[in-house]
Amino acid sequence: MPKGVALNAIGELDDVAIDLGKVISARRQFVYDHEQWSRCEPDVQPEASKDHVVIEYAAHPQAKLHVGVPGGGAEVYDLEVTSGPTISEIRPATSRVRIEITDKASGQPVGVRLHLHGEQGEYLPPRGYHRKVNPNWFEDHYAEFANSHNQYVYVDGMCEADLPQGRVYIDISRGYEVTPLRTHFEVEPETDTMRFELERVLDWRSDGWVTADTHVHFLSPATAQLEGSAEDVNVVNVLASQWGEMFSNVGDFDGRTTHGARREGSGTESASDGEFLVRVGTENRMQVLGHISLLGYSGQMIHPLCTGGPSESAIGDPQEVTMADWAQRCIDQKGLVVMPHGPNPQCERAADVVLGVIHAMEMMTFNPHDIQISPYGIADWYRYQNLGYQLPLVGGSDKMGPAWLLGGVRTYTQLGDRTFTYESWMDATRAGHTFVTVGPLVDMQVEDATPGTSVTLPESGGTVTVSWRAESVRVPISAVEVVVGGRTTDVHRPTDPMAAQGTVEVSVTDSTWIAVRVRGGYDNRTEDIAAHTSAVQVLVGSRPIHASDDALEVLKQIEGAMAFIDTIAARPEADAYRKLRLTLESAWTRLHQRMHQNGDFHEHSPLHDHAEHHEH
Repeated sequence: MPKGVALNAIGELDDVAIDLGKVISARRQFVYDHEQWSRCEPDVQPEASKDHVVIEYAAHPQAKLHVGVPGGGAEVYDLEVTSGPTISEIRPATSRVRIEITDKASGQPVGVRLHLHGEQGEYLPPRGYHRKVNPNWFEDHYAEFANSHNQYVYVDGMCEADLPQGRVYIDISRGYEVTPLRTHFEVEPETDTMRFELERVLDWRSDGWVTADTHVHFLSPATAQLEGSAEDVNVVNVLASQWGEMFSNVGDFDGRTTHGARREGSGTESASDGEFLVRVGTENRMQVLGHISLLGYSGQMIHPLCTGGPSESAIGDPQEVTMADWAQRCIDQKGLVVMPHGPNPQCERAADVVLGVIHAMEMMTFNPHDIQISPYGIADWYRYQNLGYQLPLVGGSDKMGPAWLLGGVRTYTQLGDRTFTYESWMDATRAGHTFVTVGPLVDMQVEDATPGTSVTLPESGGTVTVSWRAESVRVPISAVEVVVGGRTTDVHRPTDPMAAQGTVEVSVTDSTWIAVRVRGGYDNRTEDIAAHTSAVQVLVGSRPIHASDDALEVLKQIEGAMAFIDTIAARPEADAYRKLRLTLESAWTRLHQRMHQNGDFHEHSPLHDHAEHHEH
C-alpha cells in the first residue's frame, strides 16, 4: 500500500477504485508460515499484514487501480503490470475440485470442519459458503467457524471448491478423538477430486462415553446436527430464548422431537442414524437473578422465556418468577436442569442449588483457542462440592455466532449399560459420571467409585486409592492434579504430553470429595485448565461434607437475591411477589438451619434478621 495509507477497523481498504471496472473487496493479506503449517501445533494462525491488501475485482484488461493517499490525490497502478514490487497477481480460483473426507477404518464419509487457502494466504471457501465470515453475535449463524484469522466450513464428508492451480493448503479436523490433518496438495489442470482420510486414534465412544454441548443458540436443528457431527459431538442442545423484543429458535421447539434419532422400521436407517442428536430446549433468563438452561423437557414451552426487564426481557416487564420455578417446571416435564456458564450471573444460583432443583453445573467458553475453562467457574463449583451438593460438571459453548466453537468445551458422559438415546444421555448426566474438556480426555476412580457416586469410610477415616488416566490428540497435557476438597494434593507432570495415567493414595480424616483436574492448552498456555472430572464423595462415618466458610458465602448470596427482590427488582403484583420471596426464604432457611446444626458462627444481615441484628 502507499505510504501513510491505513486500513479501517475491520481490516479493509476504503479509498480504492478501478476506472474501468469494479472493486469487489480490498482486504488485509494474511501471511502464513507454511513450515509451521505442516507441524503438529494445535492452532496455526497467519500474520495480518500491515501494508499488503488482497484486492478482488472485475475490470477491463486495460483498467487502472486508484488508491487514495493522505492529503488528497491517488496513486495509480496499471493492472496489466502484475509482476512488479508493488502489485502481483494471485492465481484465479478456476479449477473446480471435489473434496472427499472419509474415516480411515470404515471408509465411510464423515462430517468435518474444513479450511482451505492458497499460496498468497487467500481464503478459498467451498461453494455455498461465505468468502468473509462475519464473526459477531447473531450475524452469520450458518455452518461456519471463524477462529481469529482462519475461517472454516462444516461439510458432511464432501464439498466442491473453486481452487487456483498450484499449491493449496488444507486443515481438516473432527473433534477430540480424531487426529487432525493439516497439509497441502497440488492442483493440476486435470485435478478434479482430492480424497483425504481421518484416523480415530482414541475411541472413548466404544467404552460408553458420549459427548455433548449443553448450550447452543441460533442454529437451525439441521445446521446444529451438521456441526455436531463434524465436531464429533453426539448431543447438541439448541436453546430457544428471548433477547428483549427478539426471540430465537422458538419455532424450532415442539417439546417432543429429537433430531437425528434412530428411525426404526423406516427403511432409511444408516450407520449415523441415532449417533448425532439435536434437541431444542430453552434458556430462561433474567439480568440479575441469573440464567438457567432447561434441556430436553417435553410438552409446552416454559414461559416466560425471560423476565425482569432489560436486557433479557422487554422493557417494563416485571419480575414474574424465580429460576427455581422454571427449574421445577422443567423437572415436572422430565427435563434436565443446568446452571449455565458458571460463575455468573450469580444472584439466585445459590438458592437453587440449596433447593435441590439443579441437575448439573456448566463450564462455558466461547472459543478455547482464546479462553479455556474458567478457574472462577471451577472455584464456584468447588464451593458447592464443599457443602455436599454433588452436582456433575457439564460443558457448553453458549454458541451465538461464528467465532463461538460448538463443542469447543464439551461434556463427556459415561452411559454405563444404557443404550444411547437423548433420554439415556439425560439420565446418565444426572447420575454424574462426567467430565468437561477443551481437548484432553480424563477419567478417574476412588477405589471402585466413579464420579457421581461415593465411598464410605469408618468414623476414624482411612486411606483411599485414586486412579486416573488422561489422553489427548490435540491439546498437550502439562499436568494432572488430584483435587481433594478443593485443594491440590498431588501433581503429575507427564513425560508424554498426549497420554498419562497414575495412582495416588489419599489420607482422609473427614468427609470430603475428590476430583481430577488437567492443565494444558492451546498456544503453550500450560497452566490453563483443560479438563476436569466431576467428583467422588468420600464420606467418613455419619459426618456430612460441610465447609463453614463456604456455607456462609452461599447464605450471603441467597440474602443478596432476597435484597434484590425487595428493593430494585421490577415488582410484580402482590401474590407473585410473595411467591418469589417465599422461594428464596425457603432456600435461606434450609441452609441456615443446616449451619446451626453444624455449629457455624455467623452474623445475620439486618435486612433478613430473625428479630434484631445479632451474632450466633
